[in-house]
Amino acid sequence: MAEATHNPLHNHLVALKNDERVFENAFQGITRMILEDEIEKVVANGRTTYDFKIFRRGKKHIIGMYDEINSFVSYVKDAAEGGSSKEMAYVLVGEPGNGKTYFVEYVSRLYREFLARERNRKYTFRFVGLENIGSYGKITTIESQTYEDPAILAMNLFDTEEENRSYLGRKIGLDDGQIDALYENYRPLGACTGYIWNELRNHCQGRMADMLKLVEILPVPLTESLGTITGKYPAKDKITSSAVDLLGEESIQRLLHITDTNNPYRFDLRRGALARVAGGGIHFSDEMFKNKKDLVQVYLGVIQNRTIEIDGFKWPIDTLIIATSNNSEFNRFLAEKEEAPIVDRCRISYISHNTNYKLQSDLTQYAIGSETKTTLTREDLHQDPNLNYAASVSVILTRLPHSEKLTPIETMKLAAGEVAGEKSIKALAEVIDTLSQDTDITNRFGQKGLGQRNLGRAIQLMVESSETNEGRCMFAYDVFKTVERVILDYVTDANDRAKYLEDLKTARGLYRERIMTEMFNAYMDEPQAIRKDVMNYVNMIIGIDAEHLGSDKMWKYKDPQTGELKALKVDERFIRSIEERLELKTDEQRESFRTSIRKIYGQKIGIDPTYDFMDNLELVKAVTDVRLKSDIAGAGSLIGALANRTNEENQKLYDRMIDTMLNKLGYCRTCAQKTIEYFCTQEDEN
Repeated sequence: MAEATHNPLHNHLVALKNDERVFENAFQGITRMILEDEIEKVVANGRTTYDFKIFRRGKKHIIGMYDEINSFVSYVKDAAEGGSSKEMAYVLVGEPGNGKTYFVEYVSRLYREFLARERNRKYTFRFVGLENIGSYGKITTIESQTYEDPAILAMNLFDTEEENRSYLGRKIGLDDGQIDALYENYRPLGACTGYIWNELRNHCQGRMADMLKLVEILPVPLTESLGTITGKYPAKDKITSSAVDLLGEESIQRLLHITDTNNPYRFDLRRGALARVAGGGIHFSDEMFKNKKDLVQVYLGVIQNRTIEIDGFKWPIDTLIIATSNNSEFNRFLAEKEEAPIVDRCRISYISHNTNYKLQSDLTQYAIGSETKTTLTREDLHQDPNLNYAASVSVILTRLPHSEKLTPIETMKLAAGEVAGEKSIKALAEVIDTLSQDTDITNRFGQKGLGQRNLGRAIQLMVESSETNEGRCMFAYDVFKTVERVILDYVTDANDRAKYLEDLKTARGLYRERIMTEMFNAYMDEPQAIRKDVMNYVNMIIGIDAEHLGSDKMWKYKDPQTGELKALKVDERFIRSIEERLELKTDEQRESFRTSIRKIYGQKIGIDPTYDFMDNLELVKAVTDVRLKSDIAGAGSLIGALANRTNEENQKLYDRMIDTMLNKLGYCRTCAQKTIEYFCTQEDEN
C-alpha cells in the first residue's frame, strides 16, 4: 500500500474502494441518474404509469411523453441489469416535430450534468515516456483512444485473470466482492492500448512498479462541443458520409512517426464519432435510417458487439446508442426485407404527439417564446389571455383521431384526465387499444396531427401580420387563421387536410364558449364569477336533499377548500333553468344528472379540495347561458347592449366591462375591444 502515494492507478483504485469514485457502464450510470431522483405515479390516457421527476426540471423541460419515458427507463434498466437490451440500440420513431431529438438532447444534457459531480466523474488513462521505446518517433504520450476507464487497465495488467485478481486484492486491498463487482464490467483493452501496454511490459522487463510509473490518470473532458461523453452523428448525404465518420481511419500524421507498421495506434479512432463516446457515453444517431446502407451495416456490428472494428483490430466500447427516425423513412427501411437484422437489434419506441391540451399549454408557451415579444417598430407586443388556449386546442384536436365512440371534444377532455359527461376514461382506453392494433403506425392514437414546428409556424405568421403589429397585440382569434394557413400550406395529404380543417371548426366553437364565460366574468366585474356560480349549482343540488333544509331553503355546509361553515340559499328556479339549458326534460333525467355530479364531487373533492367543475364544459356553458341571458334580459341581452352603444346606459356598461378586462382579466385595449366585437357576432356558435 506504500506505493499508492506516487502511483496514479493505485490512487484511483483506492478511491474506487472507498466509494469516492465509481466504475459503472453507461447503462448503470444513466439508470442510477434517473432512479436516484423522485418518482411519482400518474394517470395518462386512463392507465397508471410512472413519472420520473428528473425529466421535469429546469426552464424548458420535457412535457408529457409518459409512456415513452417509461419505455426508455425500462430499456436502460434492463441493459444495466445485463438483460438483452444491452445488445440493442434504442430508436425513437415518430412524426416530425414531436420532440424526439429534443428528448435525446435533454437526456444527454442531464447525463453530462450528472457526470460533472465529483463522485460520478469519468476517468481515463494515458501512457507517458514513449520516447524511450524507440518506435514512436516524436510521440511521447498516448491517451486511450476510446477513453477506457483506469479500472479496465487494472483488470488487464497481467495476461491472466488469476494474476490480476490476486494483484488487486494484495496491492489495493479490494475484497472478493469488490473485485467481482469490477469484473462484471470486464472488457479487454482496445487494440492500441493493449499493444502499447505489451511494449511497455517488454521495455520494463515485466516490472509492474516501473510500468505503472508510465501511466497517468486524467478526467474525461465533458465539453459538449468536443462530442465526448455525448456525441451526435447526423445523417449526411450519400456522397459525403462514410464509415470513417463513425469508426475513424488510418492517420497519415501518425504513420510519419510510428515505424512499426503492425502498431494499431496508426488508426486515429477519434476521427470517428463512436470512439469519443466509448467510455460510458451516449451516441446519438439522428435520422438513422436516412444513412446509406453500408453505414447502417456498420451500426449493425457496433450495436451487436459493442466494438469498433477496423482491419481486424478491435476496440471494445461502452456506449448507449440512441437513434431517431421519422415514420416514412422507417417504413421505407422496413419494406426492404433484407434489412431485418438491423431492426431486430433495435428497441423501437413509437413517439406520439402530445394529446393532453392542459400539458400543451406549456408547449405552446415554448412556441410563443418566454422573452417579451415586440412589434416590428420595437414596441411591446401584448398576448391575449386566451391565445394559449386557442392555439393549444387547435393543434391538440388535429392530433386526436375521430372515432364513433367519442366526439372530438370528449376525446380531448378524457385525454387530459377531465370529465366528459357520461363517457368514462374506459371509453378512451378502448379507442386507444383498438387503434394500437393497426399495423400502420400513423393511424394509432396521437401519431398524426400538427406538430410543434407547425404550431411555431402559425405563431410566426401571426406575429408578422400587419393586424398584430398595428394593434400591438397577439389577438387569440387570429391564431385560427394562421393555423388554417399552415394546414393549407404544409399538410400534403388531402384526407388529413380535410380532417384538420374540420377540427379547427371545433376549436373555434370551444373558443366561442370560453369567450362567453370571459364576458360574463367581465360583466360581473369578477374574474371568478362563473366559477362561483358553477360551484353554487353543485352545492345547491347537494343541499336540496339535505334533511335539515328549512322552509327558508337555507343550507349550511362546510366548504372543503377553506374548512369554513357557509350558508347557501337553494334557489330551485336557478337549478331548473340550468337543467333546462342542459336539455334535461324529465325528472328522471334531472335526477340522473344530479347523481352523476354528486358522484364526481365525492370522488374529486377527497383527492383535490380545489376541484371546481370548470372542466365540465356542458355545465359551464349552461350556467353561463342562464346568467348571461337572465341577468341581462332587462337590458335587451348583453350582446344587444354592447353592440348598440347609442344610449348612455349601454356606453357605461361597455366602458365598465372594458375597464374590468383591462384591470382584472389581463386584456389590453386592442384584444378587449376585439373580443367584445367577436362576442357581439354570431360566429362559431355551436
